[in-house]
Amino acid sequence: MPTVTANKLQIEYESFGGDTAPVILLIMGLGAQLNRWNIELCDALVGRGFRVLRFDNRDCGLSSKLDEAGVPDIGRALRSGVPPDAPYSLEDMAADCIGLLDALGIKAAHVVGASMGGAIAQIVAARYPERSLSLTSIMSTSSHPDLPPPSSGAAQALLAPLPATRDRESLIEDAIRRQLAVASPEYPTCPNRLRNQFVEEHERSFHPRGVTRQLAAFLASGDRRALLATITIPALVLHGADDPLIPLACGEDVAAHIPGAELRVIEGMAHDFPLALTDVFADAIAAVACRNQR
Repeated sequence: MPTVTANKLQIEYESFGGDTAPVILLIMGLGAQLNRWNIELCDALVGRGFRVLRFDNRDCGLSSKLDEAGVPDIGRALRSGVPPDAPYSLEDMAADCIGLLDALGIKAAHVVGASMGGAIAQIVAARYPERSLSLTSIMSTSSHPDLPPPSSGAAQALLAPLPATRDRESLIEDAIRRQLAVASPEYPTCPNRLRNQFVEEHERSFHPRGVTRQLAAFLASGDRRALLATITIPALVLHGADDPLIPLACGEDVAAHIPGAELRVIEGMAHDFPLALTDVFADAIAAVACRNQR
């Protein structure tokens, strides 16, 4: 896969589709490598006339790791209610996205983000309106403090320590258990496909310190309602009705604070990208993108 220098970091990315097609930039969430944007969705978007970019966020996958920044104490922050001392911000991660576009000579893109990546996409759309053609925020939040928290099971999946035995098989099984805790109840993933995904991710890059720094950035990001109100491009909020990690009320809040945003709730969807919903996702993203083809 190719790598570019963006925002003084090395960013690993993949490009699908023709170079002259309108660009969709896919921004993944906490600790998730670029392959979480499954190839079927990328191909479906290419089939709808787009060039698709997926990439590893900083501190994840094959992009630059910032280990010199140390590891924030997330536990202390959660116990005290004081935001963690994050070594970088979601604003910095949004700047990485623009740096990637700069490095590839892309003037503007349709911005699509999932979970923490949805928060980053919101910032890109608000802070860089001239570089953003449309916004699709998927299973994300405005981070307003009054919004409901994750379910206890989802919080445990997110925050539980790694297994004491950190051999390859134990870590893969742990990753699968965490994913199943937030998976869509009506759209189960084939067990072999799920295992293969986490085997691939483990062999490609296992970097839990980077996940902790990303989580610190997310927890320290603060309420984005005022920022959302400044977004002027076409916007879509996609959210699963059964999301235990970022409850539906969080997606509803995002849509309520972006002027003219469309909210689409998918029954039976939780906090993942079920293969059975590939065309639903692709059609929704393409539809909002087609509202702005400048």
